[in-house]
Amino acid sequence: MEEQDSQVADALVEVKQGKLAGTKEGDYAVFRGIPYAAPPVGNLRWRAPAPPAQWDGVRPARQFSAASWQSLEYCKAIGGGDPGQFSEDCLYLNIWTPDRRGDKPLPVMVWLHGGGYTIGAGGLTPYDGAAFASRGVILVSINYRLGHLGFFAHPALEEEDPDGPLYNFALLDQISALHWVQENIHAFGGDASNVTLFGESAGARSVLSLLASPLAKNLFHKAIVQSAYTLPDVERAQALKKGILLADHFGLQNATAQQLRELPAEAFWPLEPPLSVGPAPVSGDRVLPEPMLDVFFAGKQHAVPIMIGSNSDEASVLGYFGLDLAGQIERLRRERRFGLGLIRLLYPGVKGDAELGRQVCRDMAFTTLGFVVMQAQQRIAQPCWRYYFDYVAEAERKTYANGTWHGNEVPYVFNTLTLTPPASDYVTHSDLAFSAQVCDYWANFAREVTSESNRLEGVLRWPSCARRRDVTMLLGVNKQAQFKLLNRFMRLRMQLFKRVMKHHVQLD
Repeated sequence: MEEQDSQVADALVEVKQGKLAGTKEGDYAVFRGIPYAAPPVGNLRWRAPAPPAQWDGVRPARQFSAASWQSLEYCKAIGGGDPGQFSEDCLYLNIWTPDRRGDKPLPVMVWLHGGGYTIGAGGLTPYDGAAFASRGVILVSINYRLGHLGFFAHPALEEEDPDGPLYNFALLDQISALHWVQENIHAFGGDASNVTLFGESAGARSVLSLLASPLAKNLFHKAIVQSAYTLPDVERAQALKKGILLADHFGLQNATAQQLRELPAEAFWPLEPPLSVGPAPVSGDRVLPEPMLDVFFAGKQHAVPIMIGSNSDEASVLGYFGLDLAGQIERLRRERRFGLGLIRLLYPGVKGDAELGRQVCRDMAFTTLGFVVMQAQQRIAQPCWRYYFDYVAEAERKTYANGTWHGNEVPYVFNTLTLTPPASDYVTHSDLAFSAQVCDYWANFAREVTSESNRLEGVLRWPSCARRRDVTMLLGVNKQAQFKLLNRFMRLRMQLFKRVMKHHVQLD
């Protein structure tokens, strides 16, 4: 496509599909809205992404693309801000790269946004990649299909692909973006042999899923997992049942694939339970032949270095799924099939069902996954770095009295506090200094870590959990700016919850 105005391109690159014009912003260049796959519309809905089309001339890459269909208000409230326009045509990525580059190719970080697989976009303000670019790292963020457009199973679709069924279209989008990065990132100065895949919440769950997926092997070389959750994958039979129920809802008994693809794309996201989807992928297709948790329990994940951690008040997100924290303790008391007395011994000094429920649900649904992944990494002799994030901005410590909420570490990782309301209104020099140090750790991981690494440099040298070592870095202590290493962090709790997580981590 030809440039629509006479403006001279600020930044020009050529990828396999054609030339792109981005913008120079300070000491870095930004390319927004780059197509990494064909629009998944019409007959391409609920199929693996097709390659992007070629174009003639120079394609503008100055604006973020539309995001997948979702709730605008929900995303603005808890998803990171205003995602902009929505469309089924959403498979685009964004790149921040240093403007001045030497001869040596730069490390690449590919970001998968969170949002329970129902909200979010790669171009949201907290994910601005300028801070990583200033550290000599190329940052790639992507959009992928959300909700029913990203995860769907129905008998009419099962026989379409001769290689086997597909249900996890959002994960296929992410895999397609990684293929695009392998083919094109050199044009931006990137090193295709040093790609770090990272994400938060559903994005982190996606990272774990791709670590377990045979289709993603060799597409990235290390991984960072922020606040992933232990909720089991959806089983194939359950996904098919929901797909039939959804078709019936739209008056399509014995629906054909064509009839399903003719449903309006915007008709799916407003659906309420039991017709809604998420926040877990589906096991039993070519993307995830085995459930992700089973792969890690067996030590069969891809052999790459991993950083993994969670926050001190992850239970903050569970209320959005209707989970009554105090009610979970009452349920344990009532059913008597899980040792409430033992739990109380593991949480000395914690009073009241609400506070006990907050800590138990946090650790069972989030903290324990770091322990599971650490042990899986040790089984395959790959390094693992564990963290526990417990910093709160100075002006927010009364608001977030229980610690760091789910997702609140993201602007620290990206060093975007000054861009992210409401923190941007009252952020302090101390907050910014702490954020810069956290961002340094992430950039150093992308730049320096290999399978042979046993430490990560930063304000405090951070040893890996190689062999039988169990060490956790506290990123913040009691909401204050401090870095501290702890051995065997919550070890007894983790050992207990690992044994029972499949039976007790669920959303009713």
